[in-house]
Amino acid sequence: MKEHKTTMSDAKQETTSHSFFTRLSQDLRSGRLSTTFGMLAVLSVGLLAGSVLTGRVNGMEQQHVDSSDARPLAIPSPIILSNQFSTIVKQVGPAVVNINTESLPKTSANTNRRGRRITPPGDDNDDQSDAQNFFKFFGIPGPGNDDGSGEAAPRRALGSGFIVDPRGYIITNNHVVDKADHIYVKLSTDPENGADPGRPATVIGVDKDTDIAVIKIDAKTALPTVKLGNSDGAQVGDWVLAIGSPFGLNQTVSAGIVSAKNREIDEPSADGIAQNQFQRFIQTDAAINPGNSGGPLVDMAGQVIGMNTAIYTQSAGSEGVGFAMPSDTVIRVYNDLIGPEHKVVRGSIGIQFQSAQSSAVNRVYGFTNGGVLVGAITPNGPASKSGLQPGDVITSIDGTPVKDGDELVAIISAKHPGSTVHIGYERNGKHQVAEVGIADRAKLFADSGIKDDSDNAPEESDIGQNKLGITVHPTDTALATKLGIKGGVTVTTVRPGSFADEINLGKGAVISEINRKPVSDEASYRAIVSSLKSGDDVVFVIHDPRIQGGGNSYVGGTLP
Repeated sequence: MKEHKTTMSDAKQETTSHSFFTRLSQDLRSGRLSTTFGMLAVLSVGLLAGSVLTGRVNGMEQQHVDSSDARPLAIPSPIILSNQFSTIVKQVGPAVVNINTESLPKTSANTNRRGRRITPPGDDNDDQSDAQNFFKFFGIPGPGNDDGSGEAAPRRALGSGFIVDPRGYIITNNHVVDKADHIYVKLSTDPENGADPGRPATVIGVDKDTDIAVIKIDAKTALPTVKLGNSDGAQVGDWVLAIGSPFGLNQTVSAGIVSAKNREIDEPSADGIAQNQFQRFIQTDAAINPGNSGGPLVDMAGQVIGMNTAIYTQSAGSEGVGFAMPSDTVIRVYNDLIGPEHKVVRGSIGIQFQSAQSSAVNRVYGFTNGGVLVGAITPNGPASKSGLQPGDVITSIDGTPVKDGDELVAIISAKHPGSTVHIGYERNGKHQVAEVGIADRAKLFADSGIKDDSDNAPEESDIGQNKLGITVHPTDTALATKLGIKGGVTVTTVRPGSFADEINLGKGAVISEINRKPVSDEASYRAIVSSLKSGDDVVFVIHDPRIQGGGNSYVGGTLP
């Protein structure tokens, strides 16, 4: 519309001008000059007035404006808000360090991944698809082994840590410094100079079972330290702060809450025995990312209640589920690692057990109120010498009730080798007590492991297909002797979706008992299975031929 109006105005002016000159021509021809000069005078005055008015506006824009009455703004004094987070960061932050490591190229790369779904960041593995979908130990891995020259280049990685002793002792994750040839530490006060890797550090001791390491730097003056708290006091829902160097960004702070406690993230092996019995984590939704590993998790009292260790991620970044090793565990391990032997010594009585069983197993073996079902006994170990047997249910230690395997491990591992405990247990419904010695766990299980001794399967039988969904064959005498059992049957096939499939009774398992009744051959197996009916609890004692000594595992469920 504005364009249209402007055009119409221009046309009007053009018409007016044309009329004026036409009349002027006529007046000249008619001799009416006085009238003409009068019109010219009026037109001149109008043009002059327009010019003067325009000039006045331009003059106003160019003249100096008096702003003496305007008041200048002042930067206000800083206001300290009632934010406890910033107070805690100022208190703890100076003792949080950045750790960077360098691993020199080796002549042969270690490609054994062992099928683990929790991946340490220092491993040379470009295929992250599996690790990104599950739990991940995290630091920041450096570039690959090729620097473009065709020769292997050093591998670098980043992590975090915190100072616990003014003389330079630092706690971090073992996977941050594992396999590193050079370790460097940067303090919060050190300049961020990319050319300076930091202060060289020495490894004092490591504990792979808890993924904890202690390193030390030389300190000419006393260094700032954190204050360690009691992680047992942390409650689900409490505020916490995570401090560290995610992605190499030093002194980064994130806030969240304790979202769970006593969280286990490792997986059991094929026989149901826990791979790692000493990692129980505080779970938090405070944003922690690669590079936070080894940094502190701090409560609102400014105390470190955990060390950030792992995250659950599908993207290699924070998704709100992180895990920190509780400070109580960190303190105990630290005290052992700074000792004369620089290692953690844990007690053991020489047994193995399943970390979890179905309710059917608990009912059949009579420990619905708590207890630990012994799966295997280490030959010549303290439990073996005291008379404990597979199938016994440990219910107490020195008169203190034992609820589950976690409690048993916590109590026994804290005992000093050479001491003794009184183990209360149930066998065939009868309560008994045995005095059992404590041995060094590392030495006791030094020779234990998994062997691949699979035998060829003989002719199969279809007994139990309808009720259980499995076929079996008699166990070879040599294998039975090796496993320490009398006879038994070996599972040869498992029908998908069957009862056996649902309870994870796998192919190759050797069955020696069903519902506490011995299975010595196919005849005894047939007799027991034929008596089973819908609604019955069915529990199998099985043995894995790959496990040294066979061991006992218990699987079961309610027959549909």
